[in-house]
Amino acid sequence: MRSLVPVTSTDPSGARAIVHRSARRAPRLRRATPWWLAGASVALVVSVVVAVTIGPADLTWGDVWRSIATHLGLGGALGLEPLPLLQDGMVWQLRLPRVLTAAAVGAGLAICGAVMQSLTRNPLADPYLLGLSSGASLGAVLVLVLGVSVLLPVAAFGGAVVALVAALALAGSLGAITPTRTVLAGLAVSQLAAAATSFIIFWSATGDSYREILSWLMGSVAGATWTSVAIAGGAVLVLGTLLASTGSVLDAFTFGDTAAAGLGIAVNRTRWLLLVGVALLTGALVSVSGAIGFVGLILPHAVRLLTGARHRVLLPLAALLGGSFLVWADTLARTIFAPRELPVGILTAAIGAPVFAIILWRGRRAL
Repeated sequence: MRSLVPVTSTDPSGARAIVHRSARRAPRLRRATPWWLAGASVALVVSVVVAVTIGPADLTWGDVWRSIATHLGLGGALGLEPLPLLQDGMVWQLRLPRVLTAAAVGAGLAICGAVMQSLTRNPLADPYLLGLSSGASLGAVLVLVLGVSVLLPVAAFGGAVVALVAALALAGSLGAITPTRTVLAGLAVSQLAAAATSFIIFWSATGDSYREILSWLMGSVAGATWTSVAIAGGAVLVLGTLLASTGSVLDAFTFGDTAAAGLGIAVNRTRWLLLVGVALLTGALVSVSGAIGFVGLILPHAVRLLTGARHRVLLPLAALLGGSFLVWADTLARTIFAPRELPVGILTAAIGAPVFAIILWRGRRAL
């Protein structure tokens, strides 16, 4: 696995020289970059359309396009007849929102994972590192136990934000926010929130609320609606785009704080801003899907095998491939044991663990 070596020199010109030398290591990868991005974009669009056609109802690509065109007001201009109500409802109300939500969640988690791994210089970092998953779970479990599941996205997002504030406050109380302090603070907050969640489930959850809680904790997009698409897709378009535009900054962070400062980056302020951006994006994603593991961990590593560690390429490509990955993982989760469905988080873990082991084995010389 290609990696960037940390720099300890305080000489800006020396740090810049190392960055430029690293950028010249893979000219073939740079020439292939446009093809990777174009291919991944096409793959994501095709994945979304094909995934909508898969299921017990007999749907075709043409049915999907007819439904989309009709609802966008383009059916008459394109000379397309509307679908029958049952098929149209299957496409527009059930499958398409679910598939688009999965694509947005997968893309956002992949971006967050890549950013966290760079900021903390920890190859095991994922979007939930700051206790965001546990905080979101605590908020979600509270509203499910109280029987107000309509507030679940708000409660989950609020729990993630509270976990973020607690983790950063704890890390900041120890001095400058360093990668090590950030990881340890996130671990402490995560364990505390997980303990509170377990206590609430043990004490209060029964019957239907227990099943809802279990499904949410395992990660699922089964109940996705167009509101879910708006939340996850909007967060990825706004926050994900902003994070993806920080590629050169993240390249500098990969070399260490000293090198980043030597390149003119305000290290502490930039790290704060990026961590907050990751946390807000993760909170929005978790609020509609629950905690889906391994996507934010394995996708950045897998993409690095193709592109190297240049974040200006890594981030957009990881987003596209992450979206496609979760679309197909969710499609498999809802069809492999039909008519029963698996929470997609179970499947991502089952796929992610061996894939991550293979990536580790391939990169064993760098460890």
